Amino acid sequence: MTLNPSSRLAPKAPTTPGADPDMRKPSEHFNNRELEDMRGAGVRGIRINLASKGSTATLDSARCAAAVNRSWMLPALLALTAPLAMDAAHAAVSAWKPDKAVELIAANAPGGGGDRILRIMAKVLQEQRQLEVPITVVNKPGGGNSVAYAYLNQHPGNGHHVAMANKSLLTNNIVGLGPSYTEFTPVATLFNEYIAVTVKPDSPVKSGRDLLERLKKDPGSLSFGIATSLGNPNHQGAAAALKEAGIDVKKVRTVIFPSGGAATTAMLGGHIDVVPITAGLAASMLRNGQLRLDAVTSPRRLPDVLADVPTWREQGYDAVVSSWRSIIGPKGMTEAQIAYWEGILRRMSDSEEWKKELETNFWSSEYMGSVETRKYIERDSVQTRAFLVDLGLAK
Repeated sequence: MTLNPSSRLAPKAPTTPGADPDMRKPSEHFNNRELEDMRGAGVRGIRINLASKGSTATLDSARCAAAVNRSWMLPALLALTAPLAMDAAHAAVSAWKPDKAVELIAANAPGGGGDRILRIMAKVLQEQRQLEVPITVVNKPGGGNSVAYAYLNQHPGNGHHVAMANKSLLTNNIVGLGPSYTEFTPVATLFNEYIAVTVKPDSPVKSGRDLLERLKKDPGSLSFGIATSLGNPNHQGAAAALKEAGIDVKKVRTVIFPSGGAATTAMLGGHIDVVPITAGLAASMLRNGQLRLDAVTSPRRLPDVLADVPTWREQGYDAVVSSWRSIIGPKGMTEAQIAYWEGILRRMSDSEEWKKELETNFWSSEYMGSVETRKYIERDSVQTRAFLVDLGLAK
């Protein structure tokens, strides 16, 4: 079972108007009689200000009249003015910028996956001097992320507040525990990440297959720590394999934690047995010898320190789960505010500093702007609902 929305639509290639043998090149002149006739129409000149280009273009009234009165001139006029108008419109939309500190809102406690990502983002943005104002990471854990989302929408139309979101925005709403994604402004998608199923270094559970065999005999024999809500990507990282193995997920003992860090702390203290967390967080703890990984949800093995960790597929269970990480804003954000953040996040995503973080944390780059992000989430919502209904976690 693969839990990943369908691939996004490729942008259509620009089309070029067909060649017209009767069409004049824009550089060719009109004869005197044409000029006199068209000046008689009384059409005034048009001036287009190109602030972003640092220049001004003036279209002669005679040429405008010809464009209006002779259909063969329309393509030439459109070809000349369309890029200029787009530049002017983009400059106007991009005019907004923050004039006070911005908040990056994490839906979990310090040490959790979302918190960790936002702190990396803040570091990269500050090093690149992308923002001219201070950046603050604000933690709002609780309620399966609903506390953070409620806080975000306390600032409607305010571009100074954005939050990290992932598939749990969908799962929480589907199971009746949180707001709909339609109540927020999608800004950009940054990357996808996979889930790792972790245990203590001295755990008697030796592999993903061993884990499932134990649960087949007794679904209540092992306990799972989930950050931060049932049905979310962390939970799916284990539940997808359990479903493939024919295990009733509802019979498995599950404890909810405010962050992946809190869940792993409880596991290391012997309070729970298994914790599925993001591969990046798992890798950082594996490097320190704090835990062992029994499976990853990627379609093939991940590199570097995770190279020895088998996938669920390798162990006989077709469970591939990935989760997107997106930036969302409060409802009512303006086009100018969206354009500002799209530009900031695009430049960050293209930077060498960010690409290094992607590699280090096993994140799969998947940058998308606001419009494409909304379409992507819409597709994923349909697929995620079907999966949760199948698990018996939603109707």
